[in-house]
Amino acid sequence: MGTIYFDNAASSWPKPPEVPAAMAECLANAGGNPGRAGHRLSIAAARVVEQTRELLADLFNAGDPSRIVFTHNATHALNLALYGLLRPGDQVVTTSVEHNSVMRPLRHLETRGVEITVVACAPDGTLAVHEVRRALRPGTRLLVTTHASNVLGTVMPIGELAAAAHAAGALCLVDASQTAGALPIDLEQTGVDLLAFTGHKALLGPTGTGGLVIRAGLEVPPLMRGGTGSDSDREQQPEFHPDVHESGTLNVAGIAGLAAGVRFLRDVGIDAVAAHERALVADFRERAADIAGMTLYGPEDAARRCGVLSFNLAGASSSEVAQLLDDSFGIMARAGLHCAPSAHRTAGTFPNGTVRFAFGWFNTADEVRTAAAALGALASWAARKIAWTV
Repeated sequence: MGTIYFDNAASSWPKPPEVPAAMAECLANAGGNPGRAGHRLSIAAARVVEQTRELLADLFNAGDPSRIVFTHNATHALNLALYGLLRPGDQVVTTSVEHNSVMRPLRHLETRGVEITVVACAPDGTLAVHEVRRALRPGTRLLVTTHASNVLGTVMPIGELAAAAHAAGALCLVDASQTAGALPIDLEQTGVDLLAFTGHKALLGPTGTGGLVIRAGLEVPPLMRGGTGSDSDREQQPEFHPDVHESGTLNVAGIAGLAAGVRFLRDVGIDAVAAHERALVADFRERAADIAGMTLYGPEDAARRCGVLSFNLAGASSSEVAQLLDDSFGIMARAGLHCAPSAHRTAGTFPNGTVRFAFGWFNTADEVRTAAAALGALASWAARKIAWTV
């Protein structure tokens, strides 16, 4: 039995071979602490970090690379933005399909006097921009939205949303956890003010990497303060980018791996990745139409989604289906609520959740065909299970 990995929305696998090779090269030849000394290993480590910043700035059309701040992951980046920007009395507008990396900080900030307005999405995750405009008001501080739902795969119109936020005098923060590396992102074109991304998903890098892009001219108070290797004669935090947000030693080897992932994607082309994943989604949806008892969630049009889709089989729990897919067919997926209870309430799948397939660049049409056949067999098993209980 082979291995089919459909859990790329949690972490991408496999990584391009260049990624572990770059990490090993970094540990062997750039093992110093960036910005902490003038010797060759420290300089080599700093070069790794700055080259990666430049690659990401180019990937996102972000302009000044110094406005890209490295974090542990997207959750860290989102917390940096939310706790830095929001104060008691502020209003923040968000959507009903957000991940807990957005909702948990917001609910905590709500206890401190921040007003949260949640705009309801349709059951397939689509968002009516006019409803967002209605929720925004003069004095709204922030609009925060996912770029694509980690449950339904629905892609949000971030350019329109950023324009709506700016018309109300608000900032726009986008959670690109599911789309950075999988869909084209142009910050200059969309006008997004802050973009949170993670390195270990579609950017094909290792865990422990991510970042926040902060547009030029916008200053966000730091979430953490400490040693940066700069302004070492002062006990106050530096105020310049990126040092203001990068206290402590960075994950240099991880950042080297992230750079290798970005270079791989640059050579492949993000448009090619997006087309490949959407083709797999469309193929799976077509095959799923022949599977009795299967319910699919999210937009029907593959062009309106990323490579994520959720489903259930009648007569079987999502956890049962995911376990049988792994044990009997070698297919790895994620079941449950996917750290996004609000999205499942929106889709009508709370509290039982769904099975989620998340396709990546290294998945194939043959794997989709195999998975559909496996689910056909499981659907027959579930139907017999229902019959036994009647």
